[in-house]
Amino acid sequence: MLELAHQQVLSPAHILMRPAFSRLAGGLLGKLMALGYRLTGKAQYDAYLLERVNGVPILVIPSVCNPKSMRTGAFLASQLDATLVGGDAEILDMGTGSGICAVFCASHCHRVVAVDINEAAVRCAKINAGLNHLEEKIEVRHGDLFAPVAAERFDLVLFNPPFFRGAPRNDRDRAWRSNDVAERFAAGLGAHLKPGGSALVLLSSFGDAAGFLEEFSRHDFAIALFAQRHFVNERLAIFKLTPRHSPSVR
Repeated sequence: MLELAHQQVLSPAHILMRPAFSRLAGGLLGKLMALGYRLTGKAQYDAYLLERVNGVPILVIPSVCNPKSMRTGAFLASQLDATLVGGDAEILDMGTGSGICAVFCASHCHRVVAVDINEAAVRCAKINAGLNHLEEKIEVRHGDLFAPVAAERFDLVLFNPPFFRGAPRNDRDRAWRSNDVAERFAAGLGAHLKPGGSALVLLSSFGDAAGFLEEFSRHDFAIALFAQRHFVNERLAIFKLTPRHSPSVR
């Protein structure tokens, strides 16, 4: 069941904390689910799969994270409607992966720039822009975090980041693992928001959610819970980040 939160009751860090028993049970269940994905083929990274998320077709190509079976991409995309991203809004979809969030945004907004460090993800996002007849609204760029957008600013930045600390083994693993993405994203975000702009960042009870939230706070962002969803073995939460001081326009 989806839960929307317009007011923050617990601190952001506590929202994604789980009791020790829950972590143990969740870990065991996670292993069983992973086995199930392998047996059914849903976790394959080396196959072409056509998924449908809220009726929208999304093609997943080899080495790109499946937004439906992994849940995070589909959950973030499900929150993107015309009231949030409509009109003349310009959106940055950071770590676009399959391009699912870019596709959902482009149905309502003026322009989306989608960025990913994985070249396969860049190809995948371009395919899905075309598949949904949105290629004129979605520009997909290859590169690391904010490097491909230089001095550009956006009304909204979306990010479904790698949750785990550690060195990625390959481009595919960059969707899950990074040594410093929390620090670099938090440090660069303010310079890429228009006055009045904000970011939506999805975090999971798996991985280093507390580290991300600490970095956002350290860089003077107000943090509010935007939406959350509970699964048996995982909690997902989308946080809205707003600069406490309006960014200067250069």
